[in-house]
Amino acid sequence: MQLRLNNTFRSLRVRNYRLFATGQLVKMIGVWMQFTAQDWLVLQLSHQRPTALGTVTALQFLPVLLLTLYGGKLADRFDKRKLLIAVNAAFAVVAGVLATLVATGVVQLWHVFLVAFVAGTINAIEGPVRQSFVSELVGRELLPNALALSAATFNSARVIGPAVAGAAIDWIGIGPVFVANAVMCVGPLISAIRMRPSELYRNEPGHVASRDARIIDGLRYTRRRPDLVIPMVLMLVVGLFGFNFPVTLAVTATKVFHSGAQSFGLLSTALAIGALAGALAGSGRRGRPSIYIVLMGALLFGSLEMLAGFAPSYLAEIGLLIPTGFFMIYFAQATNQRIQLGADAEFRGRVIGLYMLIFLGTTPFGSMLIGWADERFGPRSGLWIGGIASVLAGLVMTVVQVRRSDAEIGVHMRPRPHVHVREPAADGRVIDFRVPAIRPAAR
Repeated sequence: MQLRLNNTFRSLRVRNYRLFATGQLVKMIGVWMQFTAQDWLVLQLSHQRPTALGTVTALQFLPVLLLTLYGGKLADRFDKRKLLIAVNAAFAVVAGVLATLVATGVVQLWHVFLVAFVAGTINAIEGPVRQSFVSELVGRELLPNALALSAATFNSARVIGPAVAGAAIDWIGIGPVFVANAVMCVGPLISAIRMRPSELYRNEPGHVASRDARIIDGLRYTRRRPDLVIPMVLMLVVGLFGFNFPVTLAVTATKVFHSGAQSFGLLSTALAIGALAGALAGSGRRGRPSIYIVLMGALLFGSLEMLAGFAPSYLAEIGLLIPTGFFMIYFAQATNQRIQLGADAEFRGRVIGLYMLIFLGTTPFGSMLIGWADERFGPRSGLWIGGIASVLAGLVMTVVQVRRSDAEIGVHMRPRPHVHVREPAADGRVIDFRVPAIRPAAR
């Protein structure tokens, strides 16, 4: 047990990564507290309109469509640590403005919309920089573990933040939640300042900032890599329809189960508990996950989200959201690891920028579509529509991968249920993949 724990958290032995993870945990707890409070505030200000909730979510993620590729370019051209200091300082200022508006009681719906757009603009730059910076904190050998722990940090915040926010809104009001977030957003700024630049891993070819990095070159590079394109296309569909829980859970809590802020927070926490377990489940990987792990994650996530859309009771909804959250992050993390570990260092920032454009840039359209579907087809429809779309995408991409690689797939029930994939390698070997016993063996 002790050895397993040491392997799970081995990246935390690196001082710079430890500072990075601590700062991100502090910030993300505050951000998830604000997300929960913001969704509740928007429902109050808009008189319970799901479309308003979809609008604020769309405005929050719309800048990703415009600026994430540029953020990836900046990550490949400039010092990532200094960029993180700048963008986190700007984010703290924006959080402080919204906290002031809410705490003074003068906030209006358009204020929330505007701040969401500005914060989204900052996040569009910060995301690719932060993601690609991880490889400089720990080096390639620890990168799979560090990416898994970063996902675990994110989802630990998703467990703590909504639960604290839901209770705080009921006990002391919504204003203190926004104030707490403004204070906690300073965490990653302090962490980045305290890092030792001399201990960063910048010796790998391509880690040195390139002044002539162009966005178009990153797009051409990705287009030539089917092993990157397939998971990105899958994430495009799953992200568009399946990852809209800020909208679907708020609507489910209020319209289906007629609950208050604390119950909404508990739904978000149930999803996050599963997500945290999913992140930790992938922390033991030491190499690049196979495409079949990504495909399996998408299929299981979609199936569980679809079932969550038909949950007969509040407790059943919580019970289904836990495994849904598990496979949501299991899929997203495996996709992230496959893309990051497959991209050359000189293109990594731009490839991650494209991935985040697909991952987060679909949210404005998805949140609006799901908000509309909830009003048109009922408050449960957002969940089951997202689940069906994710399953279909997983099936289509599985067919594409099998035909492209001339693979053979078999389902076996003994000695334990698993999917067995035999795929010929370029050098003439046959590679066996056993899912969910996800350890590939070549022979």
